[in-house]
Amino acid sequence: MTTDSRTFHLGPHSVRRIGYGAMQLAGPGVFGPPADRGAALSVLREAVARGVDHIDTSDVYGPHVTNQLIREALHPYPDGLVVATKVGMVRGPTGSWDPAFSAAELERQVHENLTNLGKDVLDLVYFRASFGATGPAEGSIEAPLTALAELRRRGLLRSIGLSNVTRAQIDEGRSVTEIVAVQNHYNLVHRDDDTLVDALASDGIAYVPYFPLGGFTPIQSRVLDEVAERVGATPMQVALAWLLRRSPNVLLIPGTSSVAHLVENLASDSTSLDARDVERLNLLSSVA
Repeated sequence: MTTDSRTFHLGPHSVRRIGYGAMQLAGPGVFGPPADRGAALSVLREAVARGVDHIDTSDVYGPHVTNQLIREALHPYPDGLVVATKVGMVRGPTGSWDPAFSAAELERQVHENLTNLGKDVLDLVYFRASFGATGPAEGSIEAPLTALAELRRRGLLRSIGLSNVTRAQIDEGRSVTEIVAVQNHYNLVHRDDDTLVDALASDGIAYVPYFPLGGFTPIQSRVLDEVAERVGATPMQVALAWLLRRSPNVLLIPGTSSVAHLVENLASDSTSLDARDVERLNLLSSVA
């Protein structure tokens, strides 16, 4: 479970294992603009200034809000910065998350991401499957993956990933096109993908857990608090450090709208956990 590497490949790029997720830069419910646009821009600029070279976003956040913020803060983009985005959903007029993955819908979403990010080519595009209401559910992804592979052939994107998917969908997707990363819900207390993380590591595919700190309901645990106190870190730094130790293919994208929290998150790769700490944390479950 232990790894000392601080980088892993994401398609043709080698990136630091702690990146930044931009979802929290939008307004409440990931809908509308942020309350403080200047603060949002500062977080993005500080992230890159501190060495972040992997930003995760989607034009569905806002919608359009986070991508436009990223463009305003960082364009022209520095060499080596990977901006990953997602397609497969759109927002309804009141903020609903609606599946949209016909070939025409996917092409429109790719072009919207290109426009709002100010890019000629997208670095990495995840197809987010949405067959289930609360998590991954079975359903064929051959058609949308075929459509994305065609958009890649046309030069609109470089790499393809999958999000919110089952093992069967990953296998199906890999039969259609190269998959460089999988983005599913996974963290210290939500470990449905334990075996998948290891399988992807064996195949050299990045695993990018969303909600690495619990998302809208932050992880809370007495054990986590005790370990954090012992190592002189915050509980959230320990939760991220555990993920970094979990497998070398795990790439983190913790999100925040605060520069102070950003700095704390990025320091997680210096949080030292000994074998006893890890053993205690490994025993946590979703009812911790």
